[in-house]
Amino acid sequence: MTVEQDKHQARMAKKKQVVDERIAKATEERGVLILMRGNGKGKSSSAFGTMARALGHGQKAGLIQFIKGRKETGEFLFFKDHPQVDFNVMGHGFTWETQDKQQDIDAAQQAWAIAERMLQDDSYDILVFDEMSYMFRYHYLDIEPVVEAISRRPANQNVIVTGRTMHTKLTAIADTISDIADVEHAFRKGVKAQPGIEW
Repeated sequence: MTVEQDKHQARMAKKKQVVDERIAKATEERGVLILMRGNGKGKSSSAFGTMARALGHGQKAGLIQFIKGRKETGEFLFFKDHPQVDFNVMGHGFTWETQDKQQDIDAAQQAWAIAERMLQDDSYDILVFDEMSYMFRYHYLDIEPVVEAISRRPANQNVIVTGRTMHTKLTAIADTISDIADVEHAFRKGVKAQPGIEW
């Protein structure tokens, strides 16, 4: 074995010891609240990817898209007939397209009624509330009932909320928060939005 190989083996052994110690300390078993936020592309994609991972383990998923109701997304077309997915598309498109505040509020309230029922149902292993954070930013939903329902959900139920910004009352109870940064986007270069990439 060379000196370089010896050094590499020593580094990896030390790293393994640190990782093993962290794993040994993580003994709590419960569902987590994950927030996917930021102005970059990939928040919803990450949430759907995590949901697909859960489905691979035979888990049951509930999903509500709070805004994306104008077009059928690829996610909807792929998951809508999956026997373990309860897929709900609410809303009528982005708020700047509808320009009807009361219609948006009504849609948000209808979506929340479904979400609230899911949060009380322990048959769901994972819930995805896609674009939900906008409902608080535009004051379509009150944050307090949502925080309370998430806090009182079944012990092993996982929840993912996506959106550009997150209410501080949600971040206060979150277990995992990921920031997706916008470094560059094809749209600003004049590239047209396309199925399979944007929806």
